[in-house]
Amino acid sequence: MRPFFSRTLFSCVVALAAFSGTARAQFAGHVSSLVIDARTGAVLSESDADLQRYPASLTKMMTLYMTFQALERGSITLQDSMPVSIHASMQAPSKLGMRPGTHLAVEQAILALVTKSANDAACVLGEYLGGGDETRFAALMTYQARRLGMAHTTFRNASGLPDPDQVTTARDLSVLARALMRDFPQYYHYFGVREFPFRRHMIPNHDPLLGVYQGADGFKTGYTDLAGHNLVSSAQQGQVRLIGVVLGASSNESRNQTMISLLDDGFSASGQAPLPLLKQPGHYYALARHGGSRVAHRSHLRRGVVLVTYRSHGAPRGLHHSWASRRGHHRS
Repeated sequence: MRPFFSRTLFSCVVALAAFSGTARAQFAGHVSSLVIDARTGAVLSESDADLQRYPASLTKMMTLYMTFQALERGSITLQDSMPVSIHASMQAPSKLGMRPGTHLAVEQAILALVTKSANDAACVLGEYLGGGDETRFAALMTYQARRLGMAHTTFRNASGLPDPDQVTTARDLSVLARALMRDFPQYYHYFGVREFPFRRHMIPNHDPLLGVYQGADGFKTGYTDLAGHNLVSSAQQGQVRLIGVVLGASSNESRNQTMISLLDDGFSASGQAPLPLLKQPGHYYALARHGGSRVAHRSHLRRGVVLVTYRSHGAPRGLHHSWASRRGHHRS
């Protein structure tokens, strides 16, 4: 079963998307960042958080929000078999490499987005949720962004593949990340899945903080040449949960280092001493901290870190007792 939308609503959505898609984003090379308290939304640190940037695959966070929304409404199920169109099969990598005429289950698509960031799977979801039209779905994504308060975000496709009018900000992405956790705690565990089987292959998660930063349990990476290296992360240590956003970093290493420094400083500012990075004997993965930067006031090198494989289940710690209890059984 596919969700369909009224013609009047769709006309309004198209008009909104056309109006809001006129900006051009800042190119890569200048980092925007933001850290918030996930429970209260309070900003703990920010740098050019309202500068419009290209989201790249962080776009898939909204694709997943729309998917979870459709699941909650009963418009689709996790077992629905979605057709793979020629258009979806022709999406640029990263991709699953599906052939036209084959099918993909909704849950497989969710897992493909959170782990491999598969563009073909995102397109399949977009077409399925948009009544066969990814462009229609992108307009609905923009409409949903406005409803969440993401005033400076416009979507043009379901994957985040380059489009000059597809823009966002660090602040808007923090709003989206918080909304995913608040509105759909029962689906948040997907973001922490370290790998999933697909056609006799195990597909690993691209998220660099999973298994490295204590308490990190999800969200999304993104990269294009113009966007730079993007990352949204969430981590909980003690009773404090943070959401961090880094956009436009010059490399994966720089992006990861910046995020770790931001989260460490955010936990410190919240009265929670940052926990050491996870370690596994016999494997080494160094993440440097640059002293003297705006977000890092300590300079040291943490060693002995390994990317470990695990599977997470259920909502992140604290969600069921806070947002979930306030949300009750209401389905938006």
